Amino acid sequence: MHLLVSVRSAEEAAAALAGGADVIDAKDPDAGALGAVPAHVFREIRDRVGDARPVTAALGDASDAIAIERAARESAAAGARFVKFGFAGIESASRIAEIIAAAVFGSRAVSVEKTGVVAVAYADAARVSSIAFDDLLSAASLGGAEGVLVDTADKRGPGLRQLVTPATLSRWIADAHDAGLFIAVAGKLTADDLPFLRDAGADIAGVRSAACDGSRTGRVSADRVRRLQDQLGSGR
Repeated sequence: MHLLVSVRSAEEAAAALAGGADVIDAKDPDAGALGAVPAHVFREIRDRVGDARPVTAALGDASDAIAIERAARESAAAGARFVKFGFAGIESASRIAEIIAAAVFGSRAVSVEKTGVVAVAYADAARVSSIAFDDLLSAASLGGAEGVLVDTADKRGPGLRQLVTPATLSRWIADAHDAGLFIAVAGKLTADDLPFLRDAGADIAGVRSAACDGSRTGRVSADRVRRLQDQLGSGR
């Protein structure tokens, strides 16, 4: 399982790299669960990381197909390996599939490097009138996404492990793999959560607050990232 660390700046990206993060994710924690960083900040993060690690981009919650196609195209041109976005306020699986397909089209419209699309399901979907995981998984497959992410929309509420039973989370992971998609898991994860997710078969564990000094709006610490990697590797 790979460790993804969300960063808000090139300086935080350097700290995540120094700590051994496998994936660097550009995200603004002040702008919500999937807040996008400004375009120039993404370029700075991408330049700092270079080819050392994949860099992914959070694009927020999709509002319509045209906007998400444009955002995916711009992120692909800037060198994002994956773009990810949620669907707060959208409960129609068919509409979500159309939005995902638009993002896939936009990400493939440039040839800088391959950029995949990750569709986000919220474990607390009812809080933001979003779609449940099983329906999101079907829409992601139909729309051409490469992967799915399970996250929490309300970062002031309970974390993923408090919202979803181990049996349900394990089933979601297996169902994603059966659908031919990789699955990332996030949502106020702690170091103690990582071995379970690894053993359940998750492909990526995403963290922000666990990698920061202080809250999720604090600064990413290389030492904290290093400890997370040590915990992830324990028991191998």
